[in-house]
Amino acid sequence: MEQRRVRVRFAPSPTGPLHIGGVRTALYNYLFARQNGGDMILRIEDTDSQRFVPGAEDYINESLAWLGIGIDEGVREGGAYGPYKQSERRDIYRKHVKDLLDAGKAYIAFDTPAELEKARAEKPNFQYDASTRLQMRNSLAMPREEVDRLIAEGTPYVVRFLIEPGRDVKVNDLIRGEVSISSSILDDKVLYKSADDLPTYHLANIVDDHLMEVSHVIRGEEWLPSAPLHVLLYEAFGWQDTMPQFVHLPLLLKPDGKGKLSKRDGDRLGFPVFPLEWHDPKSGDISSGFRERGYLPQALVNFLALLGWNPGDDTEIMSMDDLIAKFSFAHCSKSGARFAFEKGKWFNHEYILNTPGKDLVPMFYPYLEAAGVKADAFSQDYIADVLDLVKSRAELLPDLWGQADFFFIAPEAYAEKDVKKRWKPETPELMNGLIKLLETLPDLSPATAEPVVMQWIANNGLHTGNVMNAFRLALVGRCTGPHIFEITQLLGSDETIRRVRRAVAEIKVPEA
Repeated sequence: MEQRRVRVRFAPSPTGPLHIGGVRTALYNYLFARQNGGDMILRIEDTDSQRFVPGAEDYINESLAWLGIGIDEGVREGGAYGPYKQSERRDIYRKHVKDLLDAGKAYIAFDTPAELEKARAEKPNFQYDASTRLQMRNSLAMPREEVDRLIAEGTPYVVRFLIEPGRDVKVNDLIRGEVSISSSILDDKVLYKSADDLPTYHLANIVDDHLMEVSHVIRGEEWLPSAPLHVLLYEAFGWQDTMPQFVHLPLLLKPDGKGKLSKRDGDRLGFPVFPLEWHDPKSGDISSGFRERGYLPQALVNFLALLGWNPGDDTEIMSMDDLIAKFSFAHCSKSGARFAFEKGKWFNHEYILNTPGKDLVPMFYPYLEAAGVKADAFSQDYIADVLDLVKSRAELLPDLWGQADFFFIAPEAYAEKDVKKRWKPETPELMNGLIKLLETLPDLSPATAEPVVMQWIANNGLHTGNVMNAFRLALVGRCTGPHIFEITQLLGSDETIRRVRRAVAEIKVPEA
């Protein structure tokens, strides 16, 4: 038997921002497709017209593009299996609804919301199934003439799938093995609603997966209960031979406590749960995103890949190509994965550390502009050298500015606690002596300046800490930062001496 081409789909609903759990699902689909030389489909499931949110589809596309999750077929990319937006596939769904009705595998139901609510109130644990369907208002319990009349009058109706009880439905899952569920616990799911002429998730997904020749359905664990229904629908259409392989991924869990990761957890603990910042068009609320918080997309991808999967060894830092080469469902966990956001920061630090300063420059420009610094006042080489010097101290991109600000804006104020500790009555005289020494040097690089300054301190019987901490305070405005002669090398002789002179003039010796 010829092996099927691997074709996977990520099928989000445009009902709001893309949750980080959805991002991981998209990532695993992408890794599996690329590893097997297959296709990655982006299908927009917009059949729930009541929950549609303007801008959500663009947000999904931008998020995936930022993360480097490439799409082969979709609304933007096109493809031979379109349309890729479910609201544009109405004619296709109508035909398949009719096929099920004609085959007696589905039926029409006219129950109103009030009638369904009444049934639920009268019967505990009410379920629309073989035990109740003949007591309801549907084509199985009503004369054909009445059904035809109600349809002709435009009475709203739904089409329900006819599920026969007493059968064990088996689902083969690549992570969980064989899962068996009794059809007796399944209700007759709604497949189509006449009110908006659109199918529900259950019908649309089965039809689209079949027609788009999807080979593997990789989705979150929360969809596992719907898998038996999808198996039954494939059988009802006679598509058993093209049924995809199911893969249900473990949930992303709260960092603490029990339950699925939610936006509230992020708000409570101070981390985003969306890839990009989201502006809610209805409420006006703004939700933070990983990009705007200062995460590199490669770091976020690496972090997410290891939430529920491992490469089979202790390797942690992996590029997208590494992940594609190593990915395997055999190493996916069945149990949920805690969203350890502090570990995410560690990944980001590692990626910043291993990114050349020249590549960080474009990401740094917004922080310069936010501080009122004109980027073109400094050469790209200078900015890159600064970033290479400070990046080891940064977890997130904004940290780069916090570590490097003094390279672009000379201090106009000095940290009070450092002044109190490091600026003594004799300090101005020491700094003036240091200025005279620096003026004699050809440059202030570590190789040139450091041995000369250290020898000067020794020859004059000075305390190294007293001199160097005051020197740092004059250059930086606080007693933090990289090696001081790496600072002076970048600032240059003129700017270094100017800053020391200003500190001598501006800093007042604290009263004892």
